[in-house]
Amino acid sequence: MNPPLIDLYALKEKIYAWAIALGFDDLRITDTDLSQYEQGYLDWIAQNYHGTMSYMVSHGLTRFRPEELVPGTRRVLTVIKNYLPPDVKGPSEVLGNPQLGYVSRYALGRDYHKVLRRNLQKLADKITTEIGDFGFRAFVDSAPVYETGLAEKSGLGWKGKHSLVLNRAAGSWFFLGELFIDFDLPLDAPVVPHCGSCTACITVCPTQAIVGDGVVDARRCISYLTIESTEDIPEEFRADMGNRIYGCDDCQLICPWNRFAKISADADFRARHGLDAPSLVALFNWDEALFLSRTEGMAIRRIGWQRWLRNIAVALGNLLRAEPQNLAAIAALKARQGKVCDQLDRHISWALLQGLPQAAPL
Repeated sequence: MNPPLIDLYALKEKIYAWAIALGFDDLRITDTDLSQYEQGYLDWIAQNYHGTMSYMVSHGLTRFRPEELVPGTRRVLTVIKNYLPPDVKGPSEVLGNPQLGYVSRYALGRDYHKVLRRNLQKLADKITTEIGDFGFRAFVDSAPVYETGLAEKSGLGWKGKHSLVLNRAAGSWFFLGELFIDFDLPLDAPVVPHCGSCTACITVCPTQAIVGDGVVDARRCISYLTIESTEDIPEEFRADMGNRIYGCDDCQLICPWNRFAKISADADFRARHGLDAPSLVALFNWDEALFLSRTEGMAIRRIGWQRWLRNIAVALGNLLRAEPQNLAAIAALKARQGKVCDQLDRHISWALLQGLPQAAPL
């Protein structure tokens, strides 16, 4: 039910101003009809492009039906928050140095789920103070919510060929969040896509994971392999991973629209513990207690210490391909052998082989 005797256009303007004051970089409003995206999702699942992400299947089409997920939902407030951290080593410098590890820029600071959800709650509190109690629920990359479609329909941007949302004024280096509400507000209009004939993101992908316009085969994606997958990293992709140990930003780094990306002023997203350009050997020497301590409050912690070592072992193998006599890397790998788990041992064995002459042509 709509609040009685409320100028909804004036309320919308106030909500926008509150969102900006709370640190969001934009806010738009859409309805709950995402039916246009359902067939694309079904086709994606049918191709098994979701890999082992069973949660992508378990809730079916609910992610496209906000009113089913949260009964009574009438509108969705969509927000973006820039996360590109200041004062970090340039990505090209890190990716070009096999002794260093590359961590996706979004994960260098505080866990974004907590930051955005906290501020969405504050936004809801301000609306409550203005109009009284209303039904709402906040989401940040959680639950079966199709964030890309909501952002696209609301006019925050368009779905790029790499499947990420692009904004003409901000590129793609931002997080998305949503506040489901149970009353009507004036809608914003979608924007026209502006990728044109550009295919830079498709071409640059190290493992050729972008298999169609806006379609990613997660099973080939380095972000999936290093974050979502609990399985062994397929050997066919290990060399192409290079020194990427948590996520991959290549498709964003090449995108022309990211020349408009804004540096985040939020201290929460500043790089922690030198993870913008860390030594692979030093990271591999972290024990579990140090890993948990250094990643406290960060998204990186979700993969756990063993998968963290798994990813770094692959990067160390690629370091040995470039520097076969790197004694520090060899010693670090051997020191972990037989000490953690069978999966890590398999990756360590592969990594050590990369420094041998017969591994060079692979």
